[in-house]
Amino acid sequence: MSNFPFLSVLTVAPAVGALVVALLPRNNPRLAKVVSLVWSLALLVLTAIMCVTFKANGARFQFRESYPWIPAWGIRLTVQADGIALVMLGLVAVLVPIVIAASWNDADRTKRSVHNYFALLLALDATMVGVFAAADVFLFYVFFEVMLIPMYFLIGSFGGARRQYAAVKFFLYSLFGGLFMLAAVIGLWVVGGHTLDWNSLSHLSMSTTTGRWLFLGFFLAFAIKAPFFPFHTWLPDAGGAAPAGAAALLVGVLDKVGTYGILRFCFSLFPEATRFFAPLALALSVIGIIYGALLAVGQNDLKRLVAYTSIAHFGFIGIGIFAFTSQAGTGAVLYMLNHGLSTGALFLIVGMLVQRRGSANIRDFGGAAKLVPMLAGVFLIAGLSSLALPGTSPFVSEFLVLLGTFSTHKALAIVATSGVILAAGYILWMYQRTMQGNLNPELSTSAGFKHDLTGREKWVVAPLIALIFILGVYPKPVIDVISPAVAATMHDVGKSDPVPATRAVDNGSGGSSAVGDNK
Repeated sequence: MSNFPFLSVLTVAPAVGALVVALLPRNNPRLAKVVSLVWSLALLVLTAIMCVTFKANGARFQFRESYPWIPAWGIRLTVQADGIALVMLGLVAVLVPIVIAASWNDADRTKRSVHNYFALLLALDATMVGVFAAADVFLFYVFFEVMLIPMYFLIGSFGGARRQYAAVKFFLYSLFGGLFMLAAVIGLWVVGGHTLDWNSLSHLSMSTTTGRWLFLGFFLAFAIKAPFFPFHTWLPDAGGAAPAGAAALLVGVLDKVGTYGILRFCFSLFPEATRFFAPLALALSVIGIIYGALLAVGQNDLKRLVAYTSIAHFGFIGIGIFAFTSQAGTGAVLYMLNHGLSTGALFLIVGMLVQRRGSANIRDFGGAAKLVPMLAGVFLIAGLSSLALPGTSPFVSEFLVLLGTFSTHKALAIVATSGVILAAGYILWMYQRTMQGNLNPELSTSAGFKHDLTGREKWVVAPLIALIFILGVYPKPVIDVISPAVAATMHDVGKSDPVPATRAVDNGSGGSSAVGDNK
């Protein structure tokens, strides 16, 4: 199976599935749902086979494919995957069928086309796979921009009350960043000798000034996509207005394109500029941790609250990336995966609550655990994983990030740790106001709270909760895949782990010898 074209099939197959679903008979919406779910499960199986085939200690990039595309410009359809891309592709494969199952009745409630809704989800799947697999800068840019289209329509056509405003804001912010990237891509094509192949460009030498300007073009696009402070303002609106399933993919996967792009392109193509701008990126990341957490505390809308927590979480990913240690870098990539699982679960569970109550306002709940104890239980688990409780997967990520950052930036790591305390505040207060306390009398008469988790909802949350605990207790298989890729990425940027400090000790013969402080 090592010669099987996994990446091209995983990119093209969801697009074909989207077309099939869109062309199914319109008088049978259930058929569109079933075909979408089965199609996504088949892609999950294929992705699992690819992950098993991947050799963690083998070549850095595997499953490489390259086909002619625009020969006159030196552009090819080239895809490949290292350990960082592999875990992101695995995250996409896991979340898409879960989101399809969770969104089973979403389009029905909006009175809009069920076929279009699920076709858009599969189309989004294709673009997400393509952006993580692309090894040609222009191909990456194409997927980076095209992925805006299905998400724009998912928010604008199937979202909540402010869906049109949120969709336009999301699109304009991302398009604005994409224009800067396009300018940088053109500049890179010129200085790179009319090629945009990542493997060739990673060995390119350029002047300091050129590298820094091109870095800024890419970094601005990635900072908006992530989003880093102060480019974050589109996320609460988009996350709050989007359907729960689309919001789970938006915050769980699409945002990771920004941090992934920094690691893949900024680090490898502009190493000097990355080192030069690292202090600024670290400052923005730490501000984002505190700022996002404080804004989350003050939210009364459940979906906006979860969106603001992601701004804080991306701050941790940012300091892990720019700390330039393999420990923090591994933690950052692992955080990208684990944040997708925990926040994806949190968004989907919040969507179940909003569907039952008909409102996302926290004040409209209160004491709901008395009526839906199982739903309250999984809500608590998802919330605790979001605040990185030990035993859940985000704890491992956050611990590695803070530990790796502390070895190079002690003050920043200490300040960032305050975000852990704030996270406990906004998550537990949210849970207390919605699930605990006196029962809101309106909940007792609400039809949605007459039943607890349905069978379909159990199948939606069970895989995510299981993965949160499994990776919280035994993350080694994933870390073994990530670590070599992170080490190679740190080598690209010209950084290595700090050497432990030494101290002189008397050797008993009037001389001294140096020993590590950690002995």
